[in-house]
Amino acid sequence: MNSSALNAGEMVKNVSFSRDAIVVDLLDGRTISAPLAWFPRLLHATPAQRKGWKIAGGGFGIRWEELDEDLSTEGLLRGAPAPGAVKTRAA
Repeated sequence: MNSSALNAGEMVKNVSFSRDAIVVDLLDGRTISAPLAWFPRLLHATPAQRKGWKIAGGGFGIRWEELDEDLSTEGLLRGAPAPGAVKTRAA
């Protein structure tokens, strides 16, 4: 991540899940939604495991220790699926 491009508003405020998507609320009021198919570890996780997230990366990342999964707001804003993820039309 290029530190000169970081915007404090792009820091994680909250994470939730719909039936088939991850939803990330940012401090600046925006909401990012991405298909769970893009993140196989989250797709196959239990609801309890998905709730086990914590803010990481100085506020610009999300970490699931039990799942060994990390996402960044930068990647979510770019629409970058995890390597090897199922490609969807939105990708």
